[in-house]
Amino acid sequence: QVQLVESGGGLVQAGGSLRLSCVASGRTFSRNAMGWFRQAPGKEREFVAAIGWSGSRTEYSVSVKGRFTITRDNAKNTVYLQMSSLKPEDTAVYYCGADEASNTDYFSLRSARLYDYWGQGTQVTVSS
Repeated sequence: QVQLVESGGGLVQAGGSLRLSCVASGRTFSRNAMGWFRQAPGKEREFVAAIGWSGSRTEYSVSVKGRFTITRDNAKNTVYLQMSSLKPEDTAVYYCGADEASNTDYFSLRSARLYDYWGQGTQVTVSS
């Protein structure tokens, strides 16, 4: 059974930093695209960041580019989201997603429909 488990969320002041982790189990995702999305109350889930199957390609939303960094540790079957210079508008539940297909390139990694597996989410709250 495939599971994705996010952790690392919490309450932080504006300007602070957090590092989110997403640990996969049940299969390896070392050659699969992985992504982070977030959903704020009353809003739709939105793309945050993604990393391609080889690890050499990353994509970011405009709102987080330059502040967030996505990385992966294949040995640990884990993807990270380092978040810096956090703003109150970053407050949301953060979800990680994993693509079922391995060694697959896509025109864009931003669509939630690309990801077949999802974690339960971790809450990030940024106070002003």
